[in-house]
Amino acid sequence: MTTTRVQRTVRAPRAAVYRALLDGEAVGRWMVPNGMSSEVRAFDAREGGEFRISLTYDDPSTTAGKTSDRVDSYGGRFTRLVQDTEVVQVVEFDTDDPDTAGEMVLTFTLVDVEGGTQVTGVHENVPPSVRPEDNEHGWTMSLGKLAALVEEREQERQQRGNA
Repeated sequence: MTTTRVQRTVRAPRAAVYRALLDGEAVGRWMVPNGMSSEVRAFDAREGGEFRISLTYDDPSTTAGKTSDRVDSYGGRFTRLVQDTEVVQVVEFDTDDPDTAGEMVLTFTLVDVEGGTQVTGVHENVPPSVRPEDNEHGWTMSLGKLAALVEEREQERQQRGNA
């Protein structure tokens, strides 16, 4: 099993980033690599709360899904939530492949930095079937989408406040 780590600075306060980590609609928009679409089937954002998400490849000829030909489905639960600071999830793919099975731990840590919030994502117990560089690349794309979404929402909020 492997551990990967990605970071991104988001030009928004920690509270805004934290909200996007725990908002099922937002997660459906940002927690998906390019070339895939997301369907959030369940999302109970509290410690012990569970979630179910399916990711579908736009072009199934390029990559095989972990759950079916075009789909990576996974479920998990929130194991630790620290307001505006940390979100810890345990995640497991829906698969019969022993090289893809097993619980992974995903930890998002939020820290104030000049100009916004540094988001660090640590993905522990990445299964052998997932190349670490592919995992990092996918999470880098996702954190880019998180930044774009949160920054857009924050800009809209500020504009409403100035109106």
